[in-house]
Order: sequence, then structure tokens, then C-alpha cells
Amino acid sequence: MWRANRVKDLSLWILAGLLAIGLNVSDAAAQTRVSSIIVNGTQRVPDATVVDLADIEPGATLTDGQINDVLQRIVASGLFQNVEIVPVGNGLRIDVVERPTINRINIEGNERLSDEALLTVVGSAPRRVYSPSQAEEDASAIVGAYVDSGRLAATVQPRIIRRTDNRVDLVFEVREGRVVENERISFVGNRAFSDRRLRRAIGTKQAGFLRAIIRADSFIPERIAFDRQALTDFYQSRGYVDFRVLDVTSEFSRERDASFVTFSVREGQKFAVGAVSVSSEFPDADINAYRDALRLRSGDTWNPALIDEQIARLERLSLQQGFDFLRVVPRVTRNARDLTLDVEFALVRGQRIFVERIDIEGNTTTLDRVIRRQFDPVEGDPFNPREIRNAAERIRALGFFSNADVQTREGSAPDQVIVDVDVEEQPTGNLSFGGTFSTDSGFGIVIGFSERNFLGRGQSVGVQIQTGTEDRNISLTFREPALFARDLSFGLAINDRTTDFGNAAYETRVTSISPSLGFPVSENGRVSLSYTLASEEIFNVTDSASSIIKGEEGDEIRSSLGYDYTLDLLRGGLNPNRGVLFSFGQEFAGLGGDTEFLKTTARVVAQRDVWNEEVTLRAILEGGAVAALGGGDTRITDRFFLSSRQVRGFSSRGIGPRDTGATESDVLGGNKYVALRLEADFPLGLPEEFGITGGVFLDLGSLWGLDNTAGDALVPVDDGFELRSAIGFSLLWATPLGPLRMNFSNPIKSNPLDDERSFDFTISTAF
Repeated sequence: MWRANRVKDLSLWILAGLLAIGLNVSDAAAQTRVSSIIVNGTQRVPDATVVDLADIEPGATLTDGQINDVLQRIVASGLFQNVEIVPVGNGLRIDVVERPTINRINIEGNERLSDEALLTVVGSAPRRVYSPSQAEEDASAIVGAYVDSGRLAATVQPRIIRRTDNRVDLVFEVREGRVVENERISFVGNRAFSDRRLRRAIGTKQAGFLRAIIRADSFIPERIAFDRQALTDFYQSRGYVDFRVLDVTSEFSRERDASFVTFSVREGQKFAVGAVSVSSEFPDADINAYRDALRLRSGDTWNPALIDEQIARLERLSLQQGFDFLRVVPRVTRNARDLTLDVEFALVRGQRIFVERIDIEGNTTTLDRVIRRQFDPVEGDPFNPREIRNAAERIRALGFFSNADVQTREGSAPDQVIVDVDVEEQPTGNLSFGGTFSTDSGFGIVIGFSERNFLGRGQSVGVQIQTGTEDRNISLTFREPALFARDLSFGLAINDRTTDFGNAAYETRVTSISPSLGFPVSENGRVSLSYTLASEEIFNVTDSASSIIKGEEGDEIRSSLGYDYTLDLLRGGLNPNRGVLFSFGQEFAGLGGDTEFLKTTARVVAQRDVWNEEVTLRAILEGGAVAALGGGDTRITDRFFLSSRQVRGFSSRGIGPRDTGATESDVLGGNKYVALRLEADFPLGLPEEFGITGGVFLDLGSLWGLDNTAGDALVPVDDGFELRSAIGFSLLWATPLGPLRMNFSNPIKSNPLDDERSFDFTISTAF
């Protein structure tokens, strides 16, 4: 037994030895000593380039694996279509077939996107080596450009056409396919708001009416993330603090020319503000002053934006009181039983961190100071993250940049912060050609140019020329939003307006220049001061005109000083369902010139959304009065006229005192006017993609008061107060050409001399 085992072990040792010897012999046979390299097949590529790619030391001994590595290095250069390495004696022969060079690049089958636009995404170029992998990448990039424009069904096939001298033409054959339209956008899980209301809150829109004629809204996948956030903001601003977008699904039709987008949401319960309190870690802080500064009351609908506004308000107050590092932290307590949220605004000590510097990059045109003035803190001030976030929003709101990223990082010390601002500029100029039409002024052509960031200074300039059948207007405007680097705006307006009213026996021309200054006086209030120097001419007065108008014919100079106060809570208010706008202004003429008067105007707008924000109620009250000074009379160019937009059911300049004794009983205007418009806009139940909604209205107004009532008749001109009124309904159509409004009116109280109108519409567009 022992002998057998010994023999077996011995045989195994012998077998292993023989295998080792065989392997050594095999390795020795697989090795090649390279004393020379021969290159065959090159035409444009120098032989030395191939030798450099091989990277073989003279006299080196290579195994088969190392030779394969040499082969792969040469292939990876992309210069050759085929490579073969053959051992020859004490050297290697490298046989290559060069890739062709690109003679030219063509794109065929494209109509929606131009060659110039598509070639910008192509990496291949003429006179370079053709690479199949690069051509495939280029085809994918072209498909991506079509996807961005809404054509998800686009396909691109790269092909080559061989030419002489080992050259090829690279051709991308494009099949554009149809635009993928949002055929339907629906919501699942919404109870408080209808699908129609939620569609208005997101950026993605359904395909509109007349889609076969005018391109409808297209499906863009990148918008979905924005829509999710827009829905969240919409619900949370209305008290739904637990709202979530659970899922968004996009399905396509078989032809991939239409999409069906569904948002699955969970609304949760609606919460209101509960108890509101203020606490402080600062013994010297006046708690009562902070409580008085709050504009948040128990019972208000919970709104995160409202909470942020209160925090900003309290932190501004803390700076005024000398607390540089005071931070306001909202501590919220949920009361699930009564669906309220108690909020405690805690005044706590923040970290002692300062702004070391603000670095701005990417602004090739816009000056640094335009961006820097959006920041309340400057270098050396205490660091407040909220103020930095607010500054970032203001930079984005400028509209000068396609992207604005604001980040912070640690500075030269732990208590220092550097603010990095990285922006990408976008075009801010606009050249427009447009058309208008209304039943008052007929057809008109508008040519305009505007620049919102003139010379990169953040200033805006505009030139507009508008011509119609009766009106001609040329205007030049300039605005500096931050005069002397402060919240002080400067404006300059130059106008030349000529009117030839179809229902008047005269023409007017007013040429004016008006500089102005504007500044805030409260959180949502602003005052504008202005001076106007104008030449006002009444000419081409016919013989049949009233003697009152004939007496006012001629050219006079007006030099006036005015102011306007505006309180805007429509856009600046914190309640998304309601708002108020109030404006009041006066103009005093008599600082030199030929006319002297005091003109006062006022306007109030109140708006509220009801019935789950499906219906918008609106009330607009406006009025004005002008009084001649120095014993003179007002002129037509100074008095008020009511338009068909102020009191529907009547023509523009169709209401007011008339000289019935004259052949042309023109409306003479009035020194006083008042107008009230009550409106309600609501959906009509038509498919939303039609873009048609309805409205009802009740308008009331009057125009009265003249200084000179001695007309051509034996009795004076009747300039007394007489109320006019009309009711009607409207059709509002968001057409692809522009907003169209049709008003069907029925005057219910009028004067026989009034010029009534039962239908009018307006439309305007820019192209």
C-alpha cells in the first residue's frame, strides 16, 4: 500500500514538471524580438505617426499579448479603418487602411430646423477624419435638438457617399416627424380645484384651437419638474400644507404625435393660521414693536409666502434696532383637530458670520454693479441667508439672464462667507412688427424696438411707431431703475401724437417731453413725480364745427408738474385670490406756458376669485376733475373724454356735452367724469384648448362740466351730470394671433345725442 502511494506521488511530480517545461517552451516561442518596424498602407498619415502610436522600444521583446496592446493603441487613434500586425523576421510589419476624410457635411430632410441650427450640435467637421462613432453621436445630438422643439418622433440616419482620394461626404438623413402635442392634461386626486383651474397653474399647456394652422403647445419633458413645483406652490399658498405630487405619467399615441399627461396628487386638508406670537432671546428687544410689525392674523389662510414676508419684515426691524445677528425662526405647531397652525416667531441669536466678498462671473455685457445692487448686504455686512436668497430671486427677475446661480462658500476664515454669482446672459432686445384693430380706431400697424438692458447698464429704452386710420403716435422712452445706485427710478418720455377722430370736425397734435422720478413710500406703494412740456395744437377745424371749438383752435404751450401715487396689492398682496389697486394723481399746469389748470384723477380696482377660483369678480371705479386757473377756460386737449373701454355700450368720445346748435355736434369733452365697471369672468364649459371664456358686465358713467357753454344755439350747451349705463356679455378668446375681446352691449340709460354701440371688439398681436 505504501509503495503504490509513493509511485503515484512520483508520477504526479513528473507530470507537473513536464507541463512547466512545455509552458516555458510555449512562452519562448510566443515572444518576438523587434529590431525594426515596417509600415504599409499609409497615404496621408506619416509612417512616423504609426510608429509613435505603436510606442515600442528598439530591440524590445514582445509577447503576443503585448503585440495585441500595440494593435489596440493604433486602432484607438481613430485614424485607421483596419490595422494588422504581422511578425517578420526580427521585426514587425504594420499594415493599415486609413479612414477617409470628410469632404463636406450635408443635412437632408430638415424643414423645421435650419442647417445652421443643426450644424452647431454636430462634432464632425470637413477635412477631418471620418469616425463612425462620432457620426452616431452627431445623429443623436440632432435628434436631441428636435426633441427640445417637441418632435419626439424625429429620426436621423448618418450615411456616407464615397468620393475620390479616399474622401467621403457625410450626410444626415432626417425624418422630422410631427410635433408631439399635449393632447390632454388631466389630474387625479384633486377635489378642491378643477382640472381647468390646475391647468392654469402649470407651465405645460394643452394643444390649442386651430392646431392644424398654427403650431400648438408641444410636449417638453423638462417642464414636468417645473410643473410639480408650480402645483406645490399653488396648493400651499392656499393652505394645503400636506399637498404632494405623487406621480406624473406621460403616455404617447401610437403615432407619437400626441401626449397624454396625468398628474396624480394628494391634496390633504386646508389649514388656517392659528395663534400668532413672538418670543425673544434678546432682553433688550421691544417685543411689542415686533408684534405690531406683523401683518399675520389668526384665521388667515396659511401661506408659506406670507410667513416668509413676516420673517423678512421682523429682520428688517431688527436691523433698525441695531441687532445685526438677530434671526427669526418660525416655530409651527399643528392643530389637527381644528385644522390650524400656530406660529411662534422666535428672535434668536444667529452665527456671527460676515460677507467677505461677492464674486460675479459670466456677465459679458451686464455691468457688475447692475447685479451687485440686487444685494442688500455688501462686503463686511452680517451674513443673512434669507437676504442672499431674495437677492438671487431679484437677479433672476431682471430678465437679463437665462440662468442665474447664487451660491455661498466659506471665505478666508470660518466667520467669513464668499457669495458666488454665476450668470448666463440672454438677448434683451426686441424688434417687433404688429397689427391692431378696434372698432374705434380701425386697423393699425405698430413697429417697435426695445432694449431692456441698454449697454449692460440695466436701463431700458424703447421706440414705437404706431399708425392707424385715425391716430398716429411716435414715442421714445428711457428708464433708469436705480438712479445714484438707489431705489430711485428716472424716466424720460418723448411723444408726438396726431389724432383725426372720425366723429370730430377737428384734428389735434400733441408733442411732449416728460422726465419723471419714481421712488417707494411703503412696501407696496410708490410715488412718481413728473414734469411735462408740451405743444398742444388744435387745427383743421371745419366751418361746421361748434364755436366753442373754433375759439380753442390754435397752438398753446403746456408746462406742468404732476405726481402719481400707486398702491398695488393686486400683485404685491399676499392673498392669491383677491387684491386691490389704488392710484391717485394730480397735474398742475401754469409753470410758464399758455395754459393753467389743476387736473386730478383717481382709480380703484378690486378683484377676487370665487367658486374655487373658477370665476373672477372685478370692480373698477375711476374719476377725474380738471379746473381752469387764472380766469381762463379749459381746452379740448385738457378735458376728459370717455372711451368705449371705460363705458361699454357707447362709442369712444360718444358721451358728453354737445353743441346741438352746430352742424357738427361734436362731443366737447368734460371737466369731470366718473366711470364704474362691474365684471365677472367665467368659463363657458367649452374645451379648454379653445381658449374661450365668457363674462358679463354692468358699466355706468358720466362726463359733464364745461367752462364755456355759449354754443351756436340760443340756449347754452347742456353740461349737467347725466348718468349712462349699459349691460352686456363678453367673449374672451386667447387666439394664436393675440387676445381678442368681443363685447355685446345693451345701453339701458342714455341720451338721444349719444353715439351708442352694441358691439365692439379689439385684437392686437406682435410678430
